[in-house]
Amino acid sequence: MNIEKFEDIIFGKRKIIIGIFLAVSLLMLWAASGLRPDASLEKMVPLKHPYIQNLFKHKDELSLGNDIKIAVAVKKGDIFDPAYLETVKLLTDDVFYLSDMPTPEEAEQHQIVDRSKLKSLWTPNVRWSEVTKEGFQGGEVTQGYEGNIETLDALRSNILRSGQVGRLVADDFQSTIVQIPLIDGEKIDYRQLSANLETLRQKYEQQNPNVEIHIVGFAKKVGDLIEGASKIVFFFLIAALITLVLLVWDFRDVRASLLILGCSLAAVVWQLGLARILGFGIDPYSMLVPFVVFAIAISHSVQIVNAIFGEVAKGAAPEAAARQALSSLFKPGVLALTTDIIGFLTLLIIEIDVIRALAISASIGTFMIAFTNFLMLPLLLANFRVSPAAMRKLERRSGEKSAIWRLLSKKTERGPATVVVALGAILLVGGFVISQGVKIGDLDRGAPELRPDSRYNMDDLFITSNYSISADVLVVMVETSPQMCSSYSTLESVDRLQWTLENVPGVQSAQSLVTAVKRIQSGFNEGNLKWSTLVNDDAVLNESSKNVPELFNSECSLVPVFVFLDDHKAETLQRVTGAVEEFAKANNTADMKFQLASGNAGIEAATNEVIAGEKTPMMLLVYGVVIALCFWAFRSWRPVVCVILPLVVTSVLCEALMAKLGIGIKVATMPVIALGVGIGVDYGLYIFAKLEEYLRAGKSLTEAYLETLASTGKAVLFTGLALAIGVFTWVFSPIKFQADMGLLLTVMFLWNMLGALIMIPALAYFVVKPEQYRA
Repeated sequence: MNIEKFEDIIFGKRKIIIGIFLAVSLLMLWAASGLRPDASLEKMVPLKHPYIQNLFKHKDELSLGNDIKIAVAVKKGDIFDPAYLETVKLLTDDVFYLSDMPTPEEAEQHQIVDRSKLKSLWTPNVRWSEVTKEGFQGGEVTQGYEGNIETLDALRSNILRSGQVGRLVADDFQSTIVQIPLIDGEKIDYRQLSANLETLRQKYEQQNPNVEIHIVGFAKKVGDLIEGASKIVFFFLIAALITLVLLVWDFRDVRASLLILGCSLAAVVWQLGLARILGFGIDPYSMLVPFVVFAIAISHSVQIVNAIFGEVAKGAAPEAAARQALSSLFKPGVLALTTDIIGFLTLLIIEIDVIRALAISASIGTFMIAFTNFLMLPLLLANFRVSPAAMRKLERRSGEKSAIWRLLSKKTERGPATVVVALGAILLVGGFVISQGVKIGDLDRGAPELRPDSRYNMDDLFITSNYSISADVLVVMVETSPQMCSSYSTLESVDRLQWTLENVPGVQSAQSLVTAVKRIQSGFNEGNLKWSTLVNDDAVLNESSKNVPELFNSECSLVPVFVFLDDHKAETLQRVTGAVEEFAKANNTADMKFQLASGNAGIEAATNEVIAGEKTPMMLLVYGVVIALCFWAFRSWRPVVCVILPLVVTSVLCEALMAKLGIGIKVATMPVIALGVGIGVDYGLYIFAKLEEYLRAGKSLTEAYLETLASTGKAVLFTGLALAIGVFTWVFSPIKFQADMGLLLTVMFLWNMLGALIMIPALAYFVVKPEQYRA
């Protein structure tokens, strides 16, 4: 079926098609209303990476990561205060029943806390021990404390003998931690859980004005991200409003502007509705997708309306103008949408579910634009006449070409073209040199996805500053033969690993079964520190290990080494994992293996490795697909050079900007680089397709480009500016990674627009042969 027959069918049945469109839009709106937050640890990690496979292999044997830490700090005095201790006791009782449900009745139906491993001063698993002339003595830390000042000395003594100073009790005795392990495998509503934790914070800070509550952990961070990300709806509406104002100002036609906005919003609704139908939810990273779909839809819609208005200015009736616009834009439009879709799908090579979900959602949304904008917009506009104000503006513009267009058309001449290409080469080389400084992973302490002054990051800073442990934990899993975890050969090797790691910059401390056995050995010998060592006697070591069964698994075949880090910056993780891998290479045997990694830092290290390994293949695949499709559409390498080179410059400058601003390449920013190519190629395709049309009409390169600028170029300029202004509002988001994405997308929208308008004509001067189009 050719395009003319297709036009006859859709324009002949346009009332029926419009009715179907409205019905489907309402259905998708209903489906989209059912979208719920869907963030889990499994979705955010590379499940096939060896570190993650090791983590899930042992997750049922030991609690290895998804914990929440609540630090209860005093503003004045220390923790040895009855009112403070009563607050910690009540908080411990409350978090025992902590849930991700909004009501207590629902909470009982969904238990998420591993209650047997809950730890605080008031839980029975936090104990003290000492050696006396009668032998070992011990008990619960709160043993002997009766809730009054007189018995505080007993509590103080028990804490000092418990080995919890620096772990559950701050080094300065001004705060203690309630550690809440979450049940692995449970599907958790992190947003509601975070809200429940905030309710507890508010409750106890009001009950006791002398305490401050600090909360950290993966679950709390994700909850804060979802809460902050939900505010992006406000920025989306601001962007839509700004776009509408600019559309009305540019076209002078309120009805056409509302139709552009309505069809573009319909594309977003269809994308969200289909995402819900396919079983996807909303996570902090997929919040980017609706705006990407909206941006692409606006870009194509402006081209369509601009083409229709151009035909109306020549005297065509609305339906004839809509038909002609659809016919002339069919090739570049279909090509642009296809490159966008396939470009987004290249993200599927990254084996992280949140990125794959983003790729699928963005591809679905882009495909929907073919219906909501490319098809529906001409059908809707075919029913309306252009407003008088718009006609007057069209008549003024048709008389003479803008001075700006004439200036830009000069780029098709030797002198200006040479200057532009030279400047492009300088930017490319300079940007490439600077981009070598871009890092993989997080570059800031705490949660880099959040603002440095966010509550979560301030809480994280408090804990890392006052405890020997931190919120950034990497767990090395030492696998042995059954019943060999406490043998001398095993513990001696673990001891050497701990010593090695404690001398790596960025490591605060390392703890394991060895740490406990040494303390127990000292206790066996009247507390003499000379005996704080490993005895080369398996029977003695086994007897000591029995006192701390929580530090190895039930088969005594796994010993976790907990490595507490200053932060989870990429450099820190590389140093630590490198040290472990080097140690493992030298010390692994058939009966003992040192395996990475668990803990939040271990997960981050695995993610960084996947991102680093897939970044270059992904970009090569994106550009390979775009180049292949451009070559297929234009049947020549010359247009490919003109369209692709500006995109390459944009990608390089984007990475250079990331290096300068200290933004790492990670799960949050990786998609932006690929999406920038997908969106940017649209500009070049529309411009070159129109340029070819005028060259075939017999015009010179300069004349053809001047006409191109007066039609398609105007739409490209407007789209680039409108989208850049709209997305720039993201810079004010409370979520730092969204602010970073807003800044990166702003730069990419602007540079893609400038590259298309300035670099394409300059490159065309050197590679395009106008006489070939006249043959």
